[in-house]
Amino acid sequence: MQFDHQDVSRETSDRLETFAQLVRKWTAKINLISRNTVGEIWDRHIRDSMQLLDLAPDFDHWADLGSGGGFPGVVIAILAKEGSARPKFTLVESDLRKAAFLRTAVRELDLDATVLAERIENLSPLNANVLSARALADLTTLVSFADVHLAPTGTAIFPKGRNWREEHRKAQEAWSYSLSPVDSRTDEDAAILIIKDIKRV
Repeated sequence: MQFDHQDVSRETSDRLETFAQLVRKWTAKINLISRNTVGEIWDRHIRDSMQLLDLAPDFDHWADLGSGGGFPGVVIAILAKEGSARPKFTLVESDLRKAAFLRTAVRELDLDATVLAERIENLSPLNANVLSARALADLTTLVSFADVHLAPTGTAIFPKGRNWREEHRKAQEAWSYSLSPVDSRTDEDAAILIIKDIKRV
């Protein structure tokens, strides 16, 4: 199913708008998103995050690393409430102020999500079916995180900008994996990298 602001349920649409308002409010105090993009929050951040759910396999545990302002983790957790399944979400954010924001969003939006205010390197393996990270690190680093925190048959979904091919080339020096790039619907220069079968070279 492809999600858009117009074709989700009223309840989900309301939750997404409530979340957008929370992001605007907190961004005035802490740097959740660039203040230059606050006016474009739906296209630049929410819809950009929504498209990831269409690319994910069935899952019961989705982990989002460096969740920051809740993109994509909180957005996906909101959308997932529409289905009959009740997957759990783990949102990892080492910045204590951003983690406080995430906990506020989870509570106010009634999401089945746990916020871990820890450094990714210090976490025990999360064993997630799906792992995401947006604007967090280079692909080599992200694949190393996925190697630790994905379940054996899990899938990593990483949105990347125009330099993704170069990042992929460098990552292959240390890692072997299957890659399926998908064009972003919200940025013609960007791609979403779907990665599986990770092994160290």
